[in-house]
Amino acid sequence: MSGDHSVFLLMVNGQIESAEFPEFSEISCRYSFVYGQDWVITSGLEEGCTQKARKNLIETAKFSFNFPIDITFKSTNPFGWPQIILSAHGPDFRGTEQPRGYGVTHIPLVPGTHKRKIAMFVPESSSRFQQLIGWLTNRRPEYVDPSNLAHGEGREVTRVRSQGYVTLSFNIVTKDMKKLGYDVCPSDVANPSIPEQQALDA
Repeated sequence: MSGDHSVFLLMVNGQIESAEFPEFSEISCRYSFVYGQDWVITSGLEEGCTQKARKNLIETAKFSFNFPIDITFKSTNPFGWPQIILSAHGPDFRGTEQPRGYGVTHIPLVPGTHKRKIAMFVPESSSRFQQLIGWLTNRRPEYVDPSNLAHGEGREVTRVRSQGYVTLSFNIVTKDMKKLGYDVCPSDVANPSIPEQQALDA
């Protein structure tokens, strides 16, 4: 692969740090990556699930996971840049696992360390009758395939409600993107400016 100059690498290292769901006492998070057709995973796991966590009442009632994420992609172009899909689940009063939130975000484009606080949401029943049926059968609305959240089609017809947050941290490294003509450095790094006073002194 080192001799292939037509691809670039995206290395993602980080962790699912914590979650905030004030209404619940136990949560676990699942994650998966969605990416374009030109992207290939060269190492790491495409999906995973954290341990179950209970609220840390000492630290503002957060759920602490510190669950590692480590994956490397290769691609020929940035179209279909990877996204990470999150889904949180927890038991209800009957002990049945229920969806507690879904979220999605793109992997950061710029190399370096990043932190993201993802707003989570849950789908809602489309009518009071369906809501009653769901309560009687102990089945809440959920996404059959959460990867569809990475696409915009049909999302406007789904009723959702905001519920909780999940915090992620990323360490991003890219390789050979500039060789293919892609510059993902911040503008202030790619084109550093000299403060006006220093320029006058010079």
